[in-house]
Amino acid sequence: MTELTTATTVALRVRYFAGARAVRGVTEEVLAVPSGTSVAAVLTALAERHGPALARVLASASFLLNGTAVRDRSLVIADGAELDVLPPFAGG
Repeated sequence: MTELTTATTVALRVRYFAGARAVRGVTEEVLAVPSGTSVAAVLTALAERHGPALARVLASASFLLNGTAVRDRSLVIADGAELDVLPPFAGG
């Protein structure tokens, strides 16, 4: 499992919506991630930490970092950031 805590960390709030919330069983969690951690590394660690059901959701989800769509998963997490996990929604 990828470890998300070191001596120099930043706080990240991960918010789960719809199917991600159902699979995870919580609406949000706060993580301490190493300074310099990318969105991609956080997603990998979440999948490893919470298992294959969440990994499947993450594979098809969209993400917002501080309210802005994540198109580049190499973006670095800043202290106090919020990462929203948005699975595909049905309906319209």
